Amino acid sequence: MFSLLKLHLNKILLMVSLITLSALVSLSIGETKEWGQVDWLDVAGEGGSAIALAVWMIFILGSRPQGYVTDLLTFGLGLMFLAFWQDALDEFIHLPNTILWNQIESITLPIGIMLLTYGLYHWQQEQLALYQQLRKREQLFREHRSFDQLTLTGRVEYLIKQLKNHQQLGAQQSLVFLMLDINNFSQFNRTFGQIQGDRLLLEISETVLLNLRQDDLICRYAGDRFAIILPNTSLTQGRQMAAELKRAIHHFGFKVPQSANSQFQSLSIGCVHWQLDEGSSHYLEQPEQLIERANLALLQDKPMQAA
Repeated sequence: MFSLLKLHLNKILLMVSLITLSALVSLSIGETKEWGQVDWLDVAGEGGSAIALAVWMIFILGSRPQGYVTDLLTFGLGLMFLAFWQDALDEFIHLPNTILWNQIESITLPIGIMLLTYGLYHWQQEQLALYQQLRKREQLFREHRSFDQLTLTGRVEYLIKQLKNHQQLGAQQSLVFLMLDINNFSQFNRTFGQIQGDRLLLEISETVLLNLRQDDLICRYAGDRFAIILPNTSLTQGRQMAAELKRAIHHFGFKVPQSANSQFQSLSIGCVHWQLDEGSSHYLEQPEQLIERANLALLQDKPMQAA
């Protein structure tokens, strides 16, 4: 928890600065009330709400990495905290009604609620995506599939089995097959070691899985190479999904203990369409031929230095 809090030190310092500024401004433009004038019930309610919101912020910052959703949740709670903090200060300091500062809680509270609501929506989308990932893995174990122990994705035997299942059912749907490879992965292994290389394979497979649809299937083909079956997909849609996967990995910053800098990766992807025989409902190629054609397309997509 404390290691994650260090990543959000700037947010914590900003919040401390704002509550300090709020107290100083209130003291400079207002008058301190007598103890007998303080409504201690309001102090308990408003101050207790502020404390609860501060604790919620600490829980979020201590359990989440940096990112868009974390910022929305934190700033939403932070503005709500400032509103209740100012309300609590008002119980001790009398502010003139003509001063705009007196209405700060009326401004920050609704904005904070809107930001928090928007952040919770995106947080829900994250959880749904993770649920789909876990559901796929649970199904993987339940159906006793052949799976890769490192990435927990299907192995090549299961990949070929699924392609043959599509073949036996008849070509009732358009199917696209992707072959993915991490560029310069061997160089990464030599630089940072096999343990970090294994971590990279796992996290990239999870990132790819989060960017796939519910019926898509990813398998580890060999080494740093992955294969993906995209059912009900045209070649144009397949190429679009391949481009989206490349962008997702391009923006994925992988952390290693040996360096303070994130290690960014790139993918090469071979995208092929399993072509149909116009006169029947059968595919023109065998699964092995489809895989071979995808591997050739992958080599053509590789940059010269990563080939």
